[in-house]
Amino acid sequence: MPIRKATKKRLGEILLEKGSISKGQLDKALKLQKKQGGLIGQILVKLGYVTEEEIVTALATQFGCPYLPLSSCEIDPELIKLVPENVARQYYAVLIDKIGKVLTVVMADPTNTLAIKDLEYITKCKIRVFVGTATEIRETINHYYKSEKSLGLDGKPAEHLAKVDFRQVAQQGKPKTKEEKTEDD
Repeated sequence: MPIRKATKKRLGEILLEKGSISKGQLDKALKLQKKQGGLIGQILVKLGYVTEEEIVTALATQFGCPYLPLSSCEIDPELIKLVPENVARQYYAVLIDKIGKVLTVVMADPTNTLAIKDLEYITKCKIRVFVGTATEIRETINHYYKSEKSLGLDGKPAEHLAKVDFRQVAQQGKPKTKEEKTEDD
């Protein structure tokens, strides 16, 4: 769906108008951005001048796309199954509602037209976009998808595999950890 009521104002200008930051804070962040690169919103958050939610509400104004905190949403787990985990993680997108052939999606970057087109292709539905914080989206994805992160493995599968006694797996077909094997002995 097209983005509506977008403004040509920059993020810093919007935050200044809202009183979220001072001119001095914006100038410092812009100098850092010029020196180190990166997104101005992330720099402002890193400096502690604003919260991630303040950035997202300003981006919602800038993009003409409403902000929807995921903490206020009740998500049907069946909706989650419509989009593969890798796609949800790649686009920082979470499906939250479906009415007919229209899906409501919360995304960190609602201007990503490629993501929206991909989601429409995958789901065979029209997409209605809301903006959300990257943190809430990541936490929601981790909660609903059964991946290493949501299983508590956090990118350390070798550590967990080291606890499995593969001889036991070969003999009985059910893996037992070394701790379980010691308890059985």
